[in-house]
Amino acid sequence: MKISFKENRSFIIAEAGVNHNGDIAIAKMLVDVAVDASVDAIKFQTFKSENLVTKSAPKANYQLETTGDGTQMEMLKKLELSLEDHIELKKYCEQKNILFLSTPFDLESVDLLEKIDIPFYKISSGDLTNTPMLKYIAKLNKTMIVSTGMANLSEVEQAVNAIKSCGNQDIILLHCTSNYPTKYEEVNLNAMNTLKNAFKLPVGYSDHTVGMEVPIAAVVMGAVVIEKHFTLDKKMEGPDHKVSLEPQELKNMVQSIRNVEVSFGNGIKECGEDEKKSKLVSRKSIVAKRDIKLGETITLEMLDFKRPEKGLPPSMVELVVGKKAIIDICKDELIEFNNIR
Repeated sequence: MKISFKENRSFIIAEAGVNHNGDIAIAKMLVDVAVDASVDAIKFQTFKSENLVTKSAPKANYQLETTGDGTQMEMLKKLELSLEDHIELKKYCEQKNILFLSTPFDLESVDLLEKIDIPFYKISSGDLTNTPMLKYIAKLNKTMIVSTGMANLSEVEQAVNAIKSCGNQDIILLHCTSNYPTKYEEVNLNAMNTLKNAFKLPVGYSDHTVGMEVPIAAVVMGAVVIEKHFTLDKKMEGPDHKVSLEPQELKNMVQSIRNVEVSFGNGIKECGEDEKKSKLVSRKSIVAKRDIKLGETITLEMLDFKRPEKGLPPSMVELVVGKKAIIDICKDELIEFNNIR
């Protein structure tokens, strides 16, 4: 399945990730929040902890801060969703008329997502250099949205080439900074267009900042996909809640993006229909600065330029100067071609 893009409308993915804390009831509540925010899709994460990390793999610093001591394995085991959970969640999303997505982190998880017929794939930044998995997914001939956090252009090129070598050209690259949270000075949003120019592919942005300003800016810069983490409550236990948007914030971000997109318009520079009323009261006309007698030759000193725009515009003053008044013209009266010659 290919993402259906509309002109000047980004595809917004609400990243639930593991913010369900392994609880299907919380996952469904996250679906409800995403639906209320009017996003295009909600995305979870699919993994088998044993396939993803070694038993001794340490936590990232932000994970230590949010979940305390221990290994990644211990943390991730609590956050897994079973096949039955996936089936139930996808069915719930279909009932709510929102697209269900999930990022696979191992080949077994790819197979799981294929069983439930996921429409397309999102690849995490951590798997950008996982060429075997990229090729495994590429052969499924579905759209691949690939995050590029932590990568340089050479690594992105290797990933793109690996995917294309399997005959899959349907790639979208997401600029991303894999810090949680990402400081504004670390975002480097201009790199999104570097990706676009380098690979001639659609680009988007996966955000890890604490606010919503950067995703909005990315849309202005041409992002076709926006991905943003969200949660029910930033104070919940778990690794990603703290850097996620709460429900009203997600809703505000989506509305702000849609407002910005509507503001793009058609690009034609013209006076809009609603502007015409403003034009009448804001623009000026050529008027008499003093009483002008019949037969007087019009000079610039006799003229003034005042609102509203009912007569000749000031831009036509040279066509008025030097003409003679053919009737008496009172102060502030419009100078028009029917009262001069």
